[in-house]
Amino acid sequence: MRIGILEAGYVPEDLLDEHGSYPDMFVRLIGRAEPCFSFRSFQVLDDVFPDSVTDCDGWLVTGSKFGAYEDHAWIRRLETFLADAVAAEVPVVGICFGHQVLAKALGGRVVKSDAGWGVGLHEYRIAGRPGWMDPETGHFTINAMHQDQVVVLPDGASVIASSDFCPNAVLAYGDNAISFQGHPEFERPYAHALIATRRGVLVPEEAADVGIASLAGNADSATVAEWIVRFFLAHDRRAAA
Repeated sequence: MRIGILEAGYVPEDLLDEHGSYPDMFVRLIGRAEPCFSFRSFQVLDDVFPDSVTDCDGWLVTGSKFGAYEDHAWIRRLETFLADAVAAEVPVVGICFGHQVLAKALGGRVVKSDAGWGVGLHEYRIAGRPGWMDPETGHFTINAMHQDQVVVLPDGASVIASSDFCPNAVLAYGDNAISFQGHPEFERPYAHALIATRRGVLVPEEAADVGIASLAGNADSATVAEWIVRFFLAHDRRAAA
């Protein structure tokens, strides 16, 4: 399969050389789970979009420093693209901002949450179990970096996983789209560097310190990567049937 990565945010310049771009992180993450996938990235943040929702076999939307509710032309264009992709039954995966903008594109609501910032490793309880989520597990842990949250679900959305901090942490839209509030692509060194960079500037010091301390734990990023691969492959098999 060819996966199109819709790049909605950029890694801070002082972290780019060591950690790579967000598409680089996803290529590493998903490529380890399925080496046969190929990838192409589109800098939608700079209004660089695919010509058609069928240009790739599936789409993945990255995180961003922007809010899905902000009034920017590229965000409005991205919402239209995602709604069209889902309607055309081209599979979509959203991550963090991608999770939020996908929900908004399909009729949900995103706000800057009163719960504040969630950073570092967060554990999520699994509430539903689509076929792509095998093997069975009751919970998983990945990195988070967000204040915005999906607070109203679009029609047809199902909550797949949640936490006390983020009730709508993983969503599924039938067989055509899934999204994660957390960041499976964040490896420990990058998560640490990003939190440290934002500590006291964007993220309150106390929240940043809790997040940095949490990084002593282990993330289930490889498991989430396998889920994403299974979602894409299952969709591809149905389309070919």
